[in-house]
Amino acid sequence: MSCRDVSGIDPGFWKGKRVFLTGHTGFKGSWLSMWLASMGAEVTGYALPPPTNPSLYVLGRVEALVRSILADVRDAGKLARALADSRPDVVFHMAAQPLVRESYRVPVDTYAVNVMGAVNLLEAVRGCGTVRAVVNVTTDKCYENREWVWGYREDEPLGGHDPYSSSKACSELVTSAYRRSFFQADASGLTRTSVASARAGNVIGGGDFATDRILPDCIRAVLKGETILLRSPDAIRPWQHVLDPLYGYLLLARKLYEGGERFASAWNFGPEDVDARTVEWLVRRFCEKWGEGASCGIDQGEHPHEAHHLKLDISKARTALGWRPCWDLPTAIDRVVDWTRRYRDGTDVRESCLGQVLEYASSLEGDRGA
Repeated sequence: MSCRDVSGIDPGFWKGKRVFLTGHTGFKGSWLSMWLASMGAEVTGYALPPPTNPSLYVLGRVEALVRSILADVRDAGKLARALADSRPDVVFHMAAQPLVRESYRVPVDTYAVNVMGAVNLLEAVRGCGTVRAVVNVTTDKCYENREWVWGYREDEPLGGHDPYSSSKACSELVTSAYRRSFFQADASGLTRTSVASARAGNVIGGGDFATDRILPDCIRAVLKGETILLRSPDAIRPWQHVLDPLYGYLLLARKLYEGGERFASAWNFGPEDVDARTVEWLVRRFCEKWGEGASCGIDQGEHPHEAHHLKLDISKARTALGWRPCWDLPTAIDRVVDWTRRYRDGTDVRESCLGQVLEYASSLEGDRGA
């Protein structure tokens, strides 16, 4: 199954491009690997084994689509050798310890992976003469959260209450420092390597089996016939389907490759303001879509701190990249439920994912033509 042009993501651009993707065994990395492979990119993945069982990486047979290297981004030497050997044109850095609650349990590992992993990756890029574009994927939680009702812009102060959020803010600072120190234009005005960071919202999508994330927890509960328990029902998050930020990453990488330093900065890829909803709204909508057997209640236990209110301002990406979210939150939830039903019923997982990629492409084309 191949991918048509997606409003600026020209498969002709990606065909034959050598892409180095860290974190390819994770949820978002697996989706991106399948999308890139469908456009003819030559993908080298570098990551630890899949973090969950089951995993989208295994179910989608992603290993058959990429050159897979199972290794740790904390191993600077191995990472540098792998990147140099693959001679990439484009690098996506997605390897991370991605969970807030897990970061309370393993703070040292969280900082080691999320901060030094970024340092090691950028050092490896410095030593590789082929890389034209680097996108470091961080998070919406990298901002110093002041519980504002409006969205954070890319120039807002960075911070983070918990180790995960703080570590991603550190990764942003590392990216900025490396860009200014090592990836500026030379005397002729040319930029050999353009480096940007991407801050997405709370991503949902089929194939996410992580613990301590609300939609995967919902899916596990309904498949077992159990009540969904909400830890923070009133918390507001910028929910979005996984394909929306991935579309942003692909578009940004192409802009970096073709336009260089003009796009070498931080970018928000979040939903429209109306889709910054409470956890309870999200779960109730999921239960309505799922139908019989889905119910929710409140988890009365004590839980570590998480931000209450979080939104992103996406004006910069909308104006400068021509990017905007395509699937609203009700549509995103519908696609998660549809994917999960297909998975439960034994439908080929890779075909389900690529089918949604093509559906997303059609939605974007229709949106642009409206």
